Amino acid sequence: MAKISIDDLKKIKERERSKMVLRDGEFRVKITVHMGTCGIAAGARDVMSVFRDLIAAKGTHDVILTNSGCAGLCSKEPMATVELSDQPPVKYVLLDREKAARIFEEHVMGGKAVEDYALARGSETTASG
Repeated sequence: MAKISIDDLKKIKERERSKMVLRDGEFRVKITVHMGTCGIAAGARDVMSVFRDLIAAKGTHDVILTNSGCAGLCSKEPMATVELSDQPPVKYVLLDREKAARIFEEHVMGGKAVEDYALARGSETTASG
């Protein structure tokens, strides 16, 4: 059995910490990359990698990165939804590595949605009357 290094323990600690932050609702931004089969085939893993790498590079601890299944718009994949704690969610479509990086800088870090790639703003749910 391989020994666990200090770096391995730090990674485990950060992974578990981010789960606690999510449960406690102490995050500023939640990024969801839609990774159904269609999304993965269209490049969602690259999009997820860009977000993950930028979160690590910036050392941000208030950004949650998660994934979901298919969002039902296969022709618009890869897709991601960005939710800032004080703004309605924004669903981005037809993403690639460069678009994901721009979304991270302008929306996640800067607070301004990137309208060029946005399909919709707001929740998919409706209020009952």
